[in-house]
Amino acid sequence: MTATTAEHSPGSTLIHRLIASRAGLAALALRLPVGLIFMAHGSQKLFGLFGGHGLAGTAQWMASVGIEPGYPLALAAGSAEFFGGLALLLGLLVRPAAALLAFTMLVAIFSVHLPNGLFISNNGYEYALSLLAVSVSLIFSGAGRLSLDRLLAQRLS
Repeated sequence: MTATTAEHSPGSTLIHRLIASRAGLAALALRLPVGLIFMAHGSQKLFGLFGGHGLAGTAQWMASVGIEPGYPLALAAGSAEFFGGLALLLGLLVRPAAALLAFTMLVAIFSVHLPNGLFISNNGYEYALSLLAVSVSLIFSGAGRLSLDRLLAQRLS
């Protein structure tokens, strides 16, 4: 497929828009630490690592605070955080991963943290808001340099 053909193919255009990025290293500076943070939090929810309660404990807690059904939503939140964080680290499909992570943070803010105010010392939403801001930034910027998205975009061009 030539570059001209790829530009006019609806599927290639969508894929190219998802992975293309003119961002430099700033996106990398956001992706790496936030990807690690999301992976760690997802590992707590899914696998019980880093002091987490695992899927069963997370599901029970979610149900106890009114997030029902607990098990599928715990699986969804943990998977979004773990695999979304991995995608950020690798720089692979960063825009869709960041969108999923942004949605996950919105749910966390509005379903758990908002009534507690801003500050994290009161279980407030400041930390989730910070992760939301980085996720939204990556939706707009894309993966930037040193990413698998950039390599794929170059191969599709």
